[in-house]
Amino acid sequence: MLGTEIKKARKRQGLTQKELGDLIGVSKSSINYFERDGRNPTLAHLIKLSEILNVPVDVLLGKDQPVDIVAEDEHYKTRISSKDLQILNEFKLYPTLYRRLCDDTQRTVKLINIRLK
Repeated sequence: MLGTEIKKARKRQGLTQKELGDLIGVSKSSINYFERDGRNPTLAHLIKLSEILNVPVDVLLGKDQPVDIVAEDEHYKTRISSKDLQILNEFKLYPTLYRRLCDDTQRTVKLINIRLK
């Protein structure tokens, strides 16, 4: 997972493995190992990767993932945790419940909470 995220971010930045290695102070082969999950970067290198690739460490580690959100006719990106995305996707399996959550989120969550007690 980490290797895949590093590779995707490196390519988005238009960097070669050698260029990225030079920027964080490791060899091209180290970057290759990182991207193949053959070796994990040190914490210091992970922080540098995050800064240079302009990607939060939690995203590199697969903890959060970017999701497109549309609100008030504006389009922007935000981050949502993988667990939260999984919960949202589970709710979508129950269309009636999902519709109620969308229409009256606060009341529906209170009702679910009461029911679970």
